[in-house]
Amino acid sequence: MFLDRVKIWIHAGDGGDGAATFRKEAHVPRGGPDGGDGGRGGSILLRVDPGQTTLRDFQYRHHFKATPGGRGTRARRHGKAGDDLILDVPPGTAVYDDGTGELLADLVATGQEALVARGGRGGLGNTHFKTATHQAPKHAQKGEPGVERWLRLELRLIADIGLVGLPNAGKSTLLAGLTAAQPKIADYPFTTLEPNLGVMDLGEGDERRPTIADVPGLIEGASTGAGLGHAFLRHVERTRVLVHVVDGSARDPEWSYDVIRDELRAHDPALLDKPMLVAFNKLDLPAARAAWSGFRAAREAEGLDVVAIAASTGEGLDALRERVAILLPSSEDLAEPPEPAGVVVHRIDAMGDGFLVERDEDGAFRVRGKRIERIAAQTNFDVEESAERFQRDLARLGIEAELRRSGIAAGDLVRIGGAELEWGFDPWEASR
Repeated sequence: MFLDRVKIWIHAGDGGDGAATFRKEAHVPRGGPDGGDGGRGGSILLRVDPGQTTLRDFQYRHHFKATPGGRGTRARRHGKAGDDLILDVPPGTAVYDDGTGELLADLVATGQEALVARGGRGGLGNTHFKTATHQAPKHAQKGEPGVERWLRLELRLIADIGLVGLPNAGKSTLLAGLTAAQPKIADYPFTTLEPNLGVMDLGEGDERRPTIADVPGLIEGASTGAGLGHAFLRHVERTRVLVHVVDGSARDPEWSYDVIRDELRAHDPALLDKPMLVAFNKLDLPAARAAWSGFRAAREAEGLDVVAIAASTGEGLDALRERVAILLPSSEDLAEPPEPAGVVVHRIDAMGDGFLVERDEDGAFRVRGKRIERIAAQTNFDVEESAERFQRDLARLGIEAELRRSGIAAGDLVRIGGAELEWGFDPWEASR
């Protein structure tokens, strides 16, 4: 089964908790803090594996979680860092945040990697919070939660040549004639239900071995979701050359030709700017021979290269190879991924250290902000000293004043990340 679109849930490893311990040694009264730091959680990365051609590895497994960091212990021993989890994907995989639809990475080059979920930082042990006036801190940070999200992976095949055309135009027969591929071939439409790939030999003396993809037949309206075309049009986006296969024996070859051109233009006008060869197929049939002269004249008037072939008998295939060889780049360029080049998108958090106070539907106050949410996640509210420290952070960052301006009253709930707190007359109280 050809799988070219999947959704997966990923959860990077949580950071390990820092330790709040004190030295306990003979003849050392009132030993100071010696809690070690927690280890960083494992991150999740996607890596391009050229040996893969589909997303089949994600067909039955959709949830992936990296290992968490270890807890810190006494004697300033730090927790072990979690192992990173690397998921292999085929070249041409576009990675989207499924919630926002934002492109996170477009992976093309062999070995290219993208960090899609960062592991949580380990919490600091209580040794970090010792001061001249506070010699025995009980406060230690909890580990930061690892990033979790739903991703959508979409594969756009990286092929040098793409075969496009209406159903039953003879694309699969042409692929079989040009390569060693053995696609399903039958005399009825929609025989091909998934893309097929093959490697074409351009002839003696030419060392280039371009890949060629047979894309399932498009129909009128494919760019708006009709038939199978909407699911597979994206597979022609990365091709270097398009071979437009037209059934010369059809009732109206001109109409067949125009339909595909219109669908390519509607999907992405840039597709029509690619080098293109029009293959007028089924020349072994009388209807095609009768229509060939007029069709060729129309294409030449448009400035397009056109060749007559009979894929089932092999007639004209040598001429087609020669024309395709002219359109393809050199061996050096052919070894590099076709455009668009792979990218990894790095976005700056617009919120930064800032925050936003808003109301949830149930009337609770919601504080959003990357920094304060991280502080809340790393605070152990069961420890009085830690809760008091968190309260000071709220005042220092201006959040407490903003909540008061927003009309908060005693007993109101405040949500910060995964923490739910109750506003008291003076102290904050955790209400987990």
